[in-house]
Amino acid sequence: MAARVLIVDDSALVRRIFQSELSRDPGIEVVGTAPDPYVAREMIVRLKPDVLTLDIEMPRMDGLTFLRKLMEHYPLPVIVVSSLTPRGSELALEALEAGALEVVCKQGNAWNANGAGSILAEKIKAAAGAHVSAQRPGARPLRPVLAMTRTTQKIVAIGTSTGGTQALQRVLTEMPPNAPGMVIVQHMPEHFTRAFADRLNGLCAIEVKEAEQGDSVTPGRALIAPGNWHMLLRRSGARYFVELRQGPQVCRQRPSVEVLFKSVATYAGRNAVGVIMTGMGDDGARGLLEMRQAGARTVAQDEASSVVFGMPRVAIEVGAAEKICPLDRIGAAILDLAADG
Repeated sequence: MAARVLIVDDSALVRRIFQSELSRDPGIEVVGTAPDPYVAREMIVRLKPDVLTLDIEMPRMDGLTFLRKLMEHYPLPVIVVSSLTPRGSELALEALEAGALEVVCKQGNAWNANGAGSILAEKIKAAAGAHVSAQRPGARPLRPVLAMTRTTQKIVAIGTSTGGTQALQRVLTEMPPNAPGMVIVQHMPEHFTRAFADRLNGLCAIEVKEAEQGDSVTPGRALIAPGNWHMLLRRSGARYFVELRQGPQVCRQRPSVEVLFKSVATYAGRNAVGVIMTGMGDDGARGLLEMRQAGARTVAQDEASSVVFGMPRVAIEVGAAEKICPLDRIGAAILDLAADG
């Protein structure tokens, strides 16, 4: 059955481009377009779409306010379409905290040339089956930061996609200051990852930053791969560090979880813990298997707590996951497995 989508954007041009591009996909039915949240509200009740695409900078009522009201009264999978301006990045992150599943960059007339239409289509189809109730918008951890009895030189590698911003916030805010060094791939557009890392850094007991070339991976630090760059783990003597590179997409992604996990399998082996969480597709599943085969401990998020049970499902199917945990147990599992070594 085709995913039924409602497009909400104040730009008539953007609405036409989105409708034209998305209608090319037989797996999507565009049920309507709306110029603002007031019109959208009536159309949602009448048309009952599976997914909403939402601009967040609109007149009359901004998209963020509308999103919060929607999630409170009529939860629905929402994909936010945002500009690449600093303000657009900040609003997009607030939208993710409020319950949006994904952020897609608005690229105007460059939309077709950059293949963004097919990317949005894939995200819409994945969102149509998302567990919106699995997200807890704006939530803080229900328990205090977990204690770790001893410092470890373990490396923790985490990969996630759709629904992953909230999942990462949940896990990282549970990490104590002496948690193992972490390397993370969250599928997110270029320019958004720095703002996302900065926001997490303000919430966590550990340091969280967007990775830069040559950054050291040390206890108490989490490095997030920058949008549009693959991130690989490297080692020189006892020092772990990251390398950033371009190159082709892997599993249709850049950064790719697969690229990160394979490098962790090679350079950290049994000194690593690998975690794959909510997300569409299969990025990272086979890389996690390579990590496990190299002696690493591995964890996959369970279906019930995943917004989209794609990446974890494939990882489980190929035998990559040693443990399968709900989101609220992943932080503890990371620290237990790291301490076991």
